[in-house]
Amino acid sequence: MPRMQKIKTIFKRALAPVTIMLIPHHNTRRSFHLSIPAVGIFISAVIGCCGAVYLGVVTVDVIKYRAMETQLQEYAKKVSDFNTTLASLKKAEKDLYQLLSLGSREKILEKVDLSDMGSLDMGTVDIPQVHQQIAVSMKTVGAIKEYLHKQKDLFMATPRGLPVPGTVSSPFGTRVNPISGRVELHRGIDVSIPAGTPVLATADGIVSFSGWNGGGGNVVVIEHGHGFSTFYAHNESITVEVGQLVKRGEVIAYAGSTGKSTGSHVHYEIWQTGRVLNPRDFIERRS
Repeated sequence: MPRMQKIKTIFKRALAPVTIMLIPHHNTRRSFHLSIPAVGIFISAVIGCCGAVYLGVVTVDVIKYRAMETQLQEYAKKVSDFNTTLASLKKAEKDLYQLLSLGSREKILEKVDLSDMGSLDMGTVDIPQVHQQIAVSMKTVGAIKEYLHKQKDLFMATPRGLPVPGTVSSPFGTRVNPISGRVELHRGIDVSIPAGTPVLATADGIVSFSGWNGGGGNVVVIEHGHGFSTFYAHNESITVEVGQLVKRGEVIAYAGSTGKSTGSHVHYEIWQTGRVLNPRDFIERRS
């Protein structure tokens, strides 16, 4: 019997109402009373705690999901950068093989287009072994590109061949001047050619002189870089101006017999860093 009495007492206390009174600050409003069984407050507290725990778990899951999503985006970017790098290396390798298949140094330097070989982007790949391999490959390809760039610059700046398809009537070296009759150094070569024949630049460069120059008649001088300069004298007319960029094989004048000349021809000189050179060495030069 005492045990049943205890149970009844517990139920009575659990069902005993707890009054919650809400009193407004303004006297014009009446107070509000709310009676809730004690067990109701306990259940509400339990539900509230469970809800808070659930909300906390959900919040943690959302944070983890966001972090995982960010990490996946980073991995995706690394994969994209890796693929871009491999594609660049494959293209550079293909371009280099195509160049080497041309056979001769002359053909390689004439055909190489460094701007079309692609820029190599390392991206953000951080897999140590792959990163190291790509770095080595890029360093090699970069060195080859730099070498080709320098070699092509030098190749395009170096005079090659004759400015006109004529016959060399007076070679480089000591000779008797046909005008003065004195023995002196002939600093270039004379190429006999009919008047009006197009005179071509023998290397890429920029025109530094274009006009009349006394005994040389109508003269064109071109600066090619790497210390090279070329002179074309006795022209009938000139087609270029000072400051104009010219390419190898471009028409710069038309042959004639102006100035101190005994017939239609082109007087052609090559200089490098203030020293006159024998054009024959550049005419006969092979790749």
